[in-house]
Amino acid sequence: MKPSSAWLMLLCAGALDVLWALSMKFAQGYTRPGWTALSLVALAAFVWLLGRALAVLPVGSAYAVWTGLGAAGTALLGALCFGEALTPGRVAGIVLIVGGVIVLHAASHA
Repeated sequence: MKPSSAWLMLLCAGALDVLWALSMKFAQGYTRPGWTALSLVALAAFVWLLGRALAVLPVGSAYAVWTGLGAAGTALLGALCFGEALTPGRVAGIVLIVGGVIVLHAASHA
């Protein structure tokens, strides 16, 4: 697999991580079957994609990028879907996470 394909898989794994986190919230403690099923499918899919990407990419950079995308995406969509506060401090944290992801990605190509 080419590194570009691995990075794409990693981005998809990050998106699925966000879907997993949101679907867990919607599952309300795994009491809602449809959301529970979606949560488990998203979990399995992102673990598989992350594992495939790690076969090619450096583990430190890839894991940091995956967790950063998941954290930033979940924080943003948590605000959108659940009305969670987007305070200046939270926005600054998201910006720092995204900036770190960009730097890690760029450094892995150097």
